[in-house]
Formats: sequence, C-alpha cells, structure tokens
Amino acid sequence: MSTSQTIDSTRNPSVVIIGAGMTGMLMLIKLREAGVSDITVLEKKGKVGGTWRENTYPGVACDVPAHMYTYSFELNPEWSKRYAHGAEIQTYFEHVANKYDLDKSIRFNEAVTDLSYDQGKWTIKTSTDQSLTADFVVSATGILHHPAYPDIKGAESFKGDSFHTAEWDHSVALKGKRVGIIGTGSTACQVIPELVETGAEVEVFQRTPQWIVNMPNVDYSDKDKANWRSNPMRMQRLRKFYATCIEQLFSKAVIGKKIPHLIATILCKLNLILSVKDKELRAKLTPDYKVGCKRLVGNSKFYKAIQQSNASLITEGIEAIEAGGIRTKDGELHELDVLVYSTGFKPFNFMRPMTMTGKNGISIEQRWSQGVKAYRSLSIPDFPNFFLMLGPNTPIGNYSVIAMSEIQCAYVLKMVEKWRARQFDELVATDDALNRFNDYLQAGMGKTAWVGGCQSWYMDASGNLAMWPYSWQQWVSEMAEPCMADFSTQIFADDCTDTKAA
Repeated sequence: MSTSQTIDSTRNPSVVIIGAGMTGMLMLIKLREAGVSDITVLEKKGKVGGTWRENTYPGVACDVPAHMYTYSFELNPEWSKRYAHGAEIQTYFEHVANKYDLDKSIRFNEAVTDLSYDQGKWTIKTSTDQSLTADFVVSATGILHHPAYPDIKGAESFKGDSFHTAEWDHSVALKGKRVGIIGTGSTACQVIPELVETGAEVEVFQRTPQWIVNMPNVDYSDKDKANWRSNPMRMQRLRKFYATCIEQLFSKAVIGKKIPHLIATILCKLNLILSVKDKELRAKLTPDYKVGCKRLVGNSKFYKAIQQSNASLITEGIEAIEAGGIRTKDGELHELDVLVYSTGFKPFNFMRPMTMTGKNGISIEQRWSQGVKAYRSLSIPDFPNFFLMLGPNTPIGNYSVIAMSEIQCAYVLKMVEKWRARQFDELVATDDALNRFNDYLQAGMGKTAWVGGCQSWYMDASGNLAMWPYSWQQWVSEMAEPCMADFSTQIFADDCTDTKAA
C-alpha cells in the first residue's frame, strides 16, 4: 500500500468479484495482498478458468506467446509450446488457484442475477436465492463469454448435430461425417485443420476472408524447461522479448503506424501467396480491407488444411438452413451431418444478462441505451464503487489481456486504498469525464486500421469502435494514477443524515 496517505486498518471494505476467470483470480490475489480480507467471488460455473474452462473445441489455443500469457508474478516454466493449447492454459490457472488457496473465497455454481446500489452499498442477489452486500463490486466476467449465433432462416430445422465452438459437443463422432462450419475467424482457423485431420468432409462457409500471419508453433524441450526452472530470469527475458515484438509490430500496426503496418501487410500477403498456390482459391481467401481492420489471425495450419481434398471453401451466401444441410443463394443444398457455428461472441454483453440498478434507479440498460461506454473502461456514471474489468476500449492490438488486467487491477487497488484512507465512501466517474474520454478515443480512431473498410466485432450497434486507438505504453502511462478530478465522490456521515460532496 502507498505510504503517502494514512490507511485505517480497521476500515476493511467488503468486495464482491463477479467471475473466477483470469481477471477475477487476479483481483482476489491482489486484494488479499493489499490487506483486504472480506472478499467473495461469485462464479457461475463449477471451477475457475473462465474462457479456458469454457472453450474446449479441437485446436483451441492462445495466439499470444505462452510466456507472455501468464501473470507477471507467477511465471510458468512448464509450457510445452510457444503458443499454449487451451487445456494447458486451464491447468495453469488451476495451479494458480491451488497455490494461492483461492477456492476458499469462491462460491461456485452461483451466478449473479441482480445488482442494486443505495447509499454506499451494493446488494447482490444470486441464482441460489442468496443475497449479500458489499462496499465494492468488481465485474470480472470477461469479454467473450456469450456465444453469438447468426440469424439464419431455418436454423432450428436442421436434423443433424449442431453446436457452437464455445459449446463443443465432444460426444459427436466426426470421422467420415459431412461437417459444415460457418465462419473463418480466429477460432475457425484453429478448428478447421483439426476437423480436416479427422477425415471428415469439411465444408467451410465463409462470409468474409481474414488476413492471416504465419505464426508457427514450436515445442519446448525438457532442457528448455529445466533452464527456466533453474533461472527464472531467462523466462523474464523471453517474456519481455515477446511483449516488445507484439507491441512494436502488431499493436502499432493496427493503430496506424506506417512502418509496422507495412511490415504486417507484407507478412500477411506473402503468407497467402506462398501458402495457397491455386489462384482461384487464393482470390477467395483474399480480404478486400486493410490488414488489421479485423483482428489479425495468427495461424500456421489453416491455409494448408483448406487445400486438402476433403475440405471445401464455400463463398456463396447462405440462403437458409434446412433439415439436411445448408442451402446457399445459388440454390445448391450442401448436405451435412454436423453443423458447427464458429460465429464468435456478443462482446458488448459484459456483465449482462444480470439486471443492474445504480443511483436514482438508473438501470444499466438505460445507461447504455445509446452505446456501451465506460470511463477508462472501468467506471460507469450512476454506478458508484463498481469497476468493469476489461470494459469497452480495453482491447489493445493483439496484446496480452493478462497484462491489461494487471494494469487495471493496480488502478482499482489505488481507489480501494483511497476508500480505506477515508477520502470517500462513494466514488463514480462523472458524465463530463466520460464524454471527454470518449471524445479523446474517437479523435484517435481515424488513423487506425479498424476503419479500413470492414465490419468487425470491435464495433457496437451504433458503429462505435470499442478499441484503444493509441499505443500500449500510452495506455500504461495514462493508467498509472487515477485522475480524481474525473470522479464524483461523497462521504456519508455516520448517522446517514448529513453528507458532503466533493
């Protein structure tokens, strides 16, 4: 804790954290280290892990190098590959939970159904008909956890097995089956090679091609792991190397830095030319928008897989789904036994579908009726003492979300520290601060690759981009210390009758 202000050791805030994924676990660890003891984590499922618990589709992996995709305080010498597979990442988070004894603070299989605020306290109701109160609520529900299904006529009529990649049905045998997969994003690029390898007849229904950068995976030997165990500084150096490469190339490329964007463009176009020899197929796989407009896909297997004899790329639009398969707009029926939706998530749901009511009876639906916005991606006017982790405008290039969460966590802890120093009982960003912050964001968007002629999940229903348009280092610098002038604070008297505002 900071020595610049006096902390009242008896003023121990009650904190409820929603979600026991990567960010929720981080918040729990760091709040404990800061001396906060009254912490409850509410997790809707039966174990920790978040997205890595949920996503078990074949080929699931992280496209951020594994040594960069760890907590800075808990490096992992046991990674088996440069880009770790999902099961290995889940094992890492379960290891962290065990090492830091997190389970005793987590209530599993208990989802939050309702949040309401009044006079410095949040009331939290759960799916088990329980109710609890807290001084602070931290929403660590993540960005990509509500699967999105396309609105296609007749989807319910399909007679075969069908499921979303985030809800993979492992009981369905795929060998020898006719499998259709809708989508060609990051997840699809991981799944499709695995489907092709099973020997299934795979038909890929592509609406929009993706720019793909070749990121070959490498295996780490037992000697590599032993070296990292004996000298953790080697892991630190490797972590820093990867972070620097991503920050200086891909993160800067998407925010419009000319040389990094040129390099990224060359890498993607060369990858396509060298990987796909058939000109007709290559033309179908060539996007008509700038590199980086959609999230860059890192993959070394997709192009090879889509050229196999048991794989087909369908670019005709889908007219309808029928009992026997997918009918495209040219009238052809593509007969299928299994239908896989690789159609992404609802990135603007955040903590919803829970209901949430702030000051003066304002609901989150009312607050966000004109767009999903949060000051510094964390604080929402009318919702005091509430922090939305990895909120809108947090995604930063292709950078590690763990690093983002650590920066946000430090920011939140400084607010809690000020509460313990009795600087306020209630704190929330002002509307003026939110508007200035969003004007600042929009001023930087015009230079980015995200306005390069595509439709992506980065955009909300109003067409606003929910990304950070500046550099990683600029974000770190701006998040180093809260600007208290951007917040409305209030202190409640002990008798709750006399208050003063600042």
